[in-house]
Order: sequence, then C-alpha cells, then structure tokens
Amino acid sequence: MKSDSPLLSREAKDHLKVIRPKAGERIELFDGEGSSRVFSYSNDGLVPLEPIKAHPKPPELTLFACVTKGQRWDWTIQKATELGVTRIIPVISKRTIVRIAEDESASKVSRWQKIASEAARQSATKWIPEIANPVTFEKSLDLVRSTECFVGALLQSPPQPIMKALARRKGDRPPAVFVGPEGDFTPEEIESLISSATPVSLGSSILRAETAAIYALIVIKAYLDAESFDCTDD
Repeated sequence: MKSDSPLLSREAKDHLKVIRPKAGERIELFDGEGSSRVFSYSNDGLVPLEPIKAHPKPPELTLFACVTKGQRWDWTIQKATELGVTRIIPVISKRTIVRIAEDESASKVSRWQKIASEAARQSATKWIPEIANPVTFEKSLDLVRSTECFVGALLQSPPQPIMKALARRKGDRPPAVFVGPEGDFTPEEIESLISSATPVSLGSSILRAETAAIYALIVIKAYLDAESFDCTDD
C-alpha cells in the first residue's frame, strides 16, 4: 500500500473483472494489515485519490475451534473474520473427525487465509486475522493460558451464561473462545480445559460447532463494544 501503483493479487484482479468498474469510479483497496487507500479506476490503471489511511488494530480476540468438515469450517472462518476476530487457532481434538497430515498443513492454512482475506474484503474489515497451523488439543492448552478463555458448547450443563462470565472478567488478558467438535470434548479434555478456561453456557439449545463459535463471538464482541462505548453526554 506504500506505492501509488499497488500490486493487485490475482483475487483482486478477478474481482475487478467481475464488478466491471467504470472510468472514474472510486475503489478502496486495503492490505489486510490496517492500511487502506482510495483510488480512481481508469483503463490505464488505478490513480490514487487520497493519502494512505491507517486503521487502528482491533482488540485481540482469539477463536480456538476444533476443525469441522468442508464448507462448515470455511463458513466459520468467513463469519469469524467478519466479526473482527484477530486470530483463529484450528484444533484437532480426540473426537475431531477431520484429520490433517503434517505435509497438508501449509496448503490448508494458505487456503483458509484466502477465505479470510475474501471475507475481510466483502465486510470492509481492514485487518485480516492470523490463521495458525492446526494444533493438537494438548498443544492448544499452552495458548489458552495466555488468554481469558471461555469454553462453550459443552454438552454437560456449564455453571453460568457467557454474558455473566464476561461481566466477571478480571485482569487484562485478551478474550478468547474455545469450541469443541460435534461430539463434544472427552471427559479428560474437559477436565484439562476447565483448569485453564471458564466453562460457559451458550443457551438451552444444542448448537452445531460452527453455530456455537459464532454465537459466542457475537456475544463477546457485543459486550466488548458496549464496554468501550463512550456514554458521556453531548
């Protein structure tokens, strides 16, 4: 984004072909790392109209999620990006159906990152979340401990609704959500999790894994937005 003649990705070039902008039409480009710039479209290229604009990095919010099959996982990445998640940690637990070979990890993450990039473009999100390499459940626990993590979608009855747990937050660790596989965590995994995270209820219904992830993210995002809202009188 530092150049007056930005290098467009293949996806961006394809998008321009699809929308077929007219000469003189304003187009905003972003680099996924907080910078954007408005250009005017012409047959000879893009002409900058405004200086580069820097957008503040959003508050850190991590999604730990056991990988689900096919398009359901793609949908989770897409919606989490739209909601402003800053990091997605794909987790392979004992009951996770999807298994990812070590030599497949890089190509999987590259594809997921493209899905996040496209979701960010469509939602005008200026920061694209980092998508980590898939980790085992055991390795995810080390990452959980650096956050204020809320674990949802347990089929057993958790002690408190997620909204109440948020209201009782203490300290300055960034928030996170951990959602298990369709068949829930094993008893041993639950025991390990509740020593590092706060079990919460996501309502009375049994939710699919991807629904549970987005439900929890929406609640946390709404709570944090309300918490930071300036209520001072005009």
